[in-house]
Amino acid sequence: MTSISPTDEQALRELPKAELHLHIEGTLEPELAMKLAERNNVSLPFADLDDLKAHYEFENLQSFLDLYYQLMSVLRTRQDFTDLMLAYLARANADGVRRAEIFFDPQVHMSNGLDFDLVLDGLLEGLRIGHERFGIDGGLIMSIIRDMPVDSAEALLDTATSRADDLLGIGLDSAEVGYPPELFGHVYERAARLGLHLVAHAGEEGPADYVRRALDFLHVERIDHGVHAAADNDLVARIARDGIALTVCPLSSHRLQVVRDVADLPVRQLLDAGVKVTLNSDDPAYFGGYIGDNYIAMARTGMSLDELATIAEYSLEASFATPEQKAIYANALADWKRIHL
Repeated sequence: MTSISPTDEQALRELPKAELHLHIEGTLEPELAMKLAERNNVSLPFADLDDLKAHYEFENLQSFLDLYYQLMSVLRTRQDFTDLMLAYLARANADGVRRAEIFFDPQVHMSNGLDFDLVLDGLLEGLRIGHERFGIDGGLIMSIIRDMPVDSAEALLDTATSRADDLLGIGLDSAEVGYPPELFGHVYERAARLGLHLVAHAGEEGPADYVRRALDFLHVERIDHGVHAAADNDLVARIARDGIALTVCPLSSHRLQVVRDVADLPVRQLLDAGVKVTLNSDDPAYFGGYIGDNYIAMARTGMSLDELATIAEYSLEASFATPEQKAIYANALADWKRIHL
């Protein structure tokens, strides 16, 4: 690993960037989880905070998901979701995030007895306050849990249709292997007719072919993770040609043992092939770092400030922001480059 100076670390935190792959439930820090459990009288099977923290070591994606869904039970009120969003946005602000396009998992919350509107309104209120407080633009991407029945996804879309104008897009997450993208083709067709942007997790656990199927059957605009696409040269060429951005999450991929080390991620290979790679934090409370930490982790693999600035530029361009917003982000990035490059 390459050492980097404190000055460069700070520069990477200040680098204007977009976060395009962030699960708001994955920002639930152990301290906040315990606080909300007490506030809402939710019993958790952990002796204390240290015991809970000890469970944040994962063997694979499923062992992470088991704890992730368990802790989501502490989120009970609209205020809980607002507090969760504001806690994330404070950290994002410290890491130079100008825009955050944020996943949430309503099927799980609804299974926990919560109303869809309560969840959505709490998160939207957090985004509103966060924009006023930090100047961060953003939107919500409603994620489909792919290892729940497809009928559940259809029912969620029925519920969400009247609130489509409050949503930025639709996504597909959770356990990947055995749940190929085409299962959700009809859901995505309906979402497109509602005017929602289309993204999907593919090529994290699953093979490169899952990325191809997400493009062919779901017609997604971005691929979340997508690192296994690098094994298929024809697919990489297609992704580059079509301008499909990948929302890579280095610390997540390392902690979930997708790769043994972040240096093993094919980031530079994909960049050299013309792919718009972006860096993101996924579920940072669980994976040991927010977005700035992910940029710093890649710098320690030998990536230069110039290369990482290009990745930040791709993230801003690949966002679903308006042209006017993107122009503001581009100016901020140009100012950063004049100082640091």
